[in-house]
Amino acid sequence: MKIKLKNSEIQEYVVKDSPSEFPKYTTQLINLANQNSQATRPRNVGQMTELIKEFPGNSFDEWVKWYQERHPNAIDDATDKITSMIENLDEVFPIIDRNMVKAWVEDLILVKTFIGLKFQEAILKKLSEIKGCDYRLAEPYEEAKGIDGFVGDDAYSIKPSSYDSKQFLSEIIEVKIISYEKKKDGVVFDIPDDI
Repeated sequence: MKIKLKNSEIQEYVVKDSPSEFPKYTTQLINLANQNSQATRPRNVGQMTELIKEFPGNSFDEWVKWYQERHPNAIDDATDKITSMIENLDEVFPIIDRNMVKAWVEDLILVKTFIGLKFQEAILKKLSEIKGCDYRLAEPYEEAKGIDGFVGDDAYSIKPSSYDSKQFLSEIIEVKIISYEKKKDGVVFDIPDDI
């Protein structure tokens, strides 16, 4: 038999105090402000996973005392950083209207999606700049051969860096492969050695 303990139940069992109650949506905004301010990063409050391993006591009260002796200003400093970020957010709430939200949604759905899915063409274009020649995307019959595009007369297949580890694929590609890795802020790719 499997039993699931919710975080609120765990808190009741180990802290013995009633869980804090927060008005609806407040914790989401506080969490957003915390993420933006980075107030509770290890450099500010300590590496919690390591601290809890070092903690020699058993009770919550012992933990509070032990932690506060090692990081006496951490709670107040983090609180100040988050509060400052909440104030920054509070300043911009009045200027967020439907038009701004629509522009954000369009940017996410139309622009960022298109860019995220069309980076293969950007890779070919960048490679063509390096080689000093034209590029073009593959025609459907060329795509069937695993070709994504051409730079000059050279055909290229553009694959994620994880492609090599997928040995179960029966696909045989007989053109140069450009390996890429998507990052949060773009894409990183390896240029073939013979360029």
